[in-house]
Amino acid sequence: MSERGLERVDLGEIPYTEAVEEMGTWVRQRQEGLIADRLVLLSHPPVITYSARTPRHELPVQGGIPLVEVDRGGQATYHGPGQLIGYLVMNLRERGPGDVVHWLEQGLIDALDSLGLEAVRRDTPPRAQSLVGVWTPEHRKVASIGMRIRGGVTSHGFALNVAPDLAEFSAFTACGLPEVEMTSLAEMAAAAGRPAPGEVAVREAVAAALGAV
Repeated sequence: MSERGLERVDLGEIPYTEAVEEMGTWVRQRQEGLIADRLVLLSHPPVITYSARTPRHELPVQGGIPLVEVDRGGQATYHGPGQLIGYLVMNLRERGPGDVVHWLEQGLIDALDSLGLEAVRRDTPPRAQSLVGVWTPEHRKVASIGMRIRGGVTSHGFALNVAPDLAEFSAFTACGLPEVEMTSLAEMAAAAGRPAPGEVAVREAVAAALGAV
């Protein structure tokens, strides 16, 4: 991936369906050259999202959290308060070839490292799609990644668990992995004997690591 920077857009808590509608507009604008590559940082009220290829038995049977089918890669995941969501709208034809998912994983790992927290990628030969994301060295998952590329422009992005209610992940099969154990930066910091990083500090670390200004 090119090292060219991203435009940073900071938003608050926005309902998921509204954010996806806005993202569609940003993608069209980027395809037409009306905006620059951008990283949008925000959060969502509670929602479980899943792709068309997610098996129905992996979704919750009942519950009060809305279910929304989406057009990204990956399987079912939860979004809610205490997460940092990042949507990437980048023209890969202009930016140059490269593994955008690998680049994003490494950027999040670098961001956590700057906060004093160790994280890793997980590779298999060949790499399993279900292992995409960011993990602790003990293989607990702290960030999920699901993206789409259309017309050479990326959309969707990542969900980084800062301090969400992790119990919400137990209502369904997260990331297509029945045995996955989700964690958060708050839990990682507690295990390391460090203060938990706040949302502002996490936003700044992620933006810096991804070159967003």
